[in-house]
Amino acid sequence: MIELAYTRATDASDAIRRAEGENAKYLGGGTNLVDLMRETVEVPSALVDVTRLWDEIQETDDGGLMIGAAARNTAVAEHPAVRAHYPMLTRAIVAGASAQIRNMATVGGNLLQRTRCTYFYDTDGSRCNKRSPGEGCDAIEGFNRSHAILGASPACVATHPSDMCVALAALDAVVHLRSASGERTVALCDLHTLPGDRPDVETVLAPGELITAVQLPPSNLAARSTYRKVRDRASYAFALVSVAAAIELNGGAIADVRLALGGVAPKPWRAWRAEEALRGGPATEASFLEAADAELADARPLAGNAFKVDLARRTLVAVLQQLTEGARR
Repeated sequence: MIELAYTRATDASDAIRRAEGENAKYLGGGTNLVDLMRETVEVPSALVDVTRLWDEIQETDDGGLMIGAAARNTAVAEHPAVRAHYPMLTRAIVAGASAQIRNMATVGGNLLQRTRCTYFYDTDGSRCNKRSPGEGCDAIEGFNRSHAILGASPACVATHPSDMCVALAALDAVVHLRSASGERTVALCDLHTLPGDRPDVETVLAPGELITAVQLPPSNLAARSTYRKVRDRASYAFALVSVAAAIELNGGAIADVRLALGGVAPKPWRAWRAEEALRGGPATEASFLEAADAELADARPLAGNAFKVDLARRTLVAVLQQLTEGARR
């Protein structure tokens, strides 16, 4: 039996103090962490409960939104400002999990959830560099249908599981952090790291550092946005490919655009190349295809997931066509 200490923090300083010097984990809704503990992938000696801290969702003076890290996913998805100004975020959250899980899961926990790679969870018979650095990666030569085609490495080909994070990446979200050293902010696109030769290091967070909020900047284009998730079944499945897209048109031309992909990389994948190819150009199928090809030029599929390259291409084009349909008539 594993001994485990549990405490409930009263504020950020208290949470950080309680986690200091321990193999401690911050506990939000527990929808991922508890599963990992059951499988002995995570074996913390202490849990610091932060579920009652920073659960407010407030509009900022500049027209953006500040979302507390302890806000439940359901509360975010149903918030009037999110539905009106950032509809892709609502769609991503609803696509991400069942209502029961959304009612429990927190924003901070969603950002830090870990891969659902089968080999990562198999502590008895599989090699996994993310779980045990230097052990090897059985997914590379194994069952890898759901694995990464972008950003992977010889050490790890697992994908990031979050739907919410894909939308937040496209929305230029900023993550607010706090530690014993003070406060800082990190762009959501920079929060997660690519595996390289250290796939066990998944974020830029320092030991004991705590997510306190996620900030959405005001956006002229986010109101024309959507999220599309392609998966094996309609519910309870992680993305094979997903696309978060927001676009601003000037007549038949693309004035500005934000794109991110899910299910294809070890982190939420901001489609910078596709955005650059589209910005200022015509809103046509030909330009959408060209942008998709630019983004996927460095794709490195495995034996079981080559279909993802074309699936990502077609999904990206279809989403852009949906968002620009009226302007192209």
